Amino acid sequence: MKKIQMVDLKGQYENIKERVNSSILNVIETTTFINGPEVHEFQKELEEYLDVKHVIPCANGTDALQIAMMGLGLEPGDEVITADFTFAATVEVIALLQLTPVLVDVDSINFNIDVEAIKKAITPKTKAIVPVHLFGLAANMDEIMEIAEEHNLYVIEDNAQGIGADYTSKDGTKKKTGTIGHVASTSFFPSKNLGCYGDGGAIFTNDDDLAHQIRGIVNHGMYERYHHDVVGVNSRLDSIQAAVLRAKLPHLDAYNTARQRAAQKYTDAFKDHKHIITPTGCGNCSGTTFEACNCHVFHQYTLRIINADRDALVSYLFENGIPSGVYYPIPLHLQKAYKDERYNEADFAVTNQLVKEVISLPMHTELDDEQIDYITKTVIEFIG
Repeated sequence: MKKIQMVDLKGQYENIKERVNSSILNVIETTTFINGPEVHEFQKELEEYLDVKHVIPCANGTDALQIAMMGLGLEPGDEVITADFTFAATVEVIALLQLTPVLVDVDSINFNIDVEAIKKAITPKTKAIVPVHLFGLAANMDEIMEIAEEHNLYVIEDNAQGIGADYTSKDGTKKKTGTIGHVASTSFFPSKNLGCYGDGGAIFTNDDDLAHQIRGIVNHGMYERYHHDVVGVNSRLDSIQAAVLRAKLPHLDAYNTARQRAAQKYTDAFKDHKHIITPTGCGNCSGTTFEACNCHVFHQYTLRIINADRDALVSYLFENGIPSGVYYPIPLHLQKAYKDERYNEADFAVTNQLVKEVISLPMHTELDDEQIDYITKTVIEFIG
C-alpha cells in the first residue's frame, strides 16, 4: 500500500506534469511574470467554467475576501455576519478593515452558517453576510439571499473550499457556488480542490460596476498606469501560478468526482456506526450519491465522533500511519484576537460541540480503495 497522505499533491502532479512543466517553462522563457497571457487566459477559462461574468485573479484567498469587501464600499463600524466555525481568514479581513465581525452559530448537520442565527443577529448596522461553503458543501443560499434581499444586505460568498460545487435552488435550477451572491472569493492554496503551486486567489461577480472597482483595487487603485483612482492594494496572481491553474482547470470536475467517490466509500464503511456521524449533502437535490448531487466537493471529509475519544483517535491514527486533521479546534469567538463581550456562550452551542467532535480524514484525488479500506478499518477498530 502506498503511504497515506492528507493531501497527495505529488501524485496529482505526476498525471499532469508534462502540461505543467511546459507551461511554467513558457512563462520563464517569455519572461511574462506579472499579468502575462497565462493570467488573462486563466481568467477567461474560469469565467466560462463558472458561468460568471467576471473573474478577477489576485494574490491569495484572504486578499480576495478583503478586496471583495473593499469593492462594496463597506465602512468602519459596519457589521458583517459570518460563521463562528470556519478558518480565521474569514473574520480576519473583517477586523482588518475595521468592520465589526458578528459571529453566529452553524447548523449541526451540515456545519454551514445557521440561517436562523443570521436572522437574530441582524441590526441596523448590519451591511453584509459572509456564508462559507465549509469543507466543500454549498451553504443554504436560497434562504441567505432571501434574508439579504429583505434587509438590503450584501452577500459575500467565501468559496475557498467549495470551487466546482453546484447549488440546487428550490426551483431546481443549479449554479456554481461563488456565483450566487453579490460577490465571492476563492483560494488557490496548493491543497485546495483547484490549487496552484504557491499562493493565489480570485474574486467572482456578475456586477459590472463592482468588477470594475475591484480591478482597480487589486492593482494599487490604477486603471491607467500612475493614475490612482481608488485606494488599492498590490494583489496579483503571478503568471507561473496561472499556468499551473490552467493545466489543472480542465481536470477540476474529475478531481471533484474522485473526491466524491472516496467520500462515498468512507460513508458506506461508517454507515450506521453508533459513534460516527458522516457528512451530509445539501438536502435540496434529488441525487442519491454525492457525485449525483455535486453539492459537496469534499475539500475535507469530516466526521463527528460522538461518545468516544476524538483526540485519542487522532493519536491512534497517527501511530498507524494515517494523518488526520481537526478543523477547527477552537471557535473563532474564543480566539484571543476575536473575543468580544457581546458574545453569549449559549448562542454557540453547536460550534462549541463540534470543536470537540470533528476529525477530518485524508481526502484527495489520489486516494485508492486499499488506502480507504485501511483507514476505515483502523477508525472502527479503535472506536469499537
